[in-house]
Amino acid sequence: MKLQDELIANAEMLIRRPVAEAFEAFVDPSITSRFWLSEGSGRLERGRRITWTWRWYNFSVDADVKAVEPNQRILVEWSGYGYPTPIEWIFTEGPDSTIFAKVTNKGFRGAAKEVAQMAVDATEGFSFVLAGAKAWLEHGIQLNLVPDRFPDGLPSD
Repeated sequence: MKLQDELIANAEMLIRRPVAEAFEAFVDPSITSRFWLSEGSGRLERGRRITWTWRWYNFSVDADVKAVEPNQRILVEWSGYGYPTPIEWIFTEGPDSTIFAKVTNKGFRGAAKEVAQMAVDATEGFSFVLAGAKAWLEHGIQLNLVPDRFPDGLPSD
């Protein structure tokens, strides 16, 4: 098995909100912009190509929506690394109006060191996304975790 097949970025977080509300936060860019991106060109709907933009980094990427299973799963393919990789969100409903959200990103390519760094960076990034979603959904607080990660802009290397 190749390293690219073995390394999977994974972030998980309990969010104390009803599953429908948490799920909507990831498909509706007007909500997602409160904790991840600055804007999205549309709702996540199966078969659509949408554009996600992070104005503070002067960066945009297209994402092809492969699956949307309401309140359970979202699957997109994006080219955040210059080639398509899948991102999958799984929402597991818990007791007392909670959900356990899991995000995975895989399919990294390159030399072993590059693949390992991409997996680490994606895990870190999606951890920020879930933590920001939790703060927004549970407390209405916009933490700015993603824009503040690189205050001087995206690294060039």
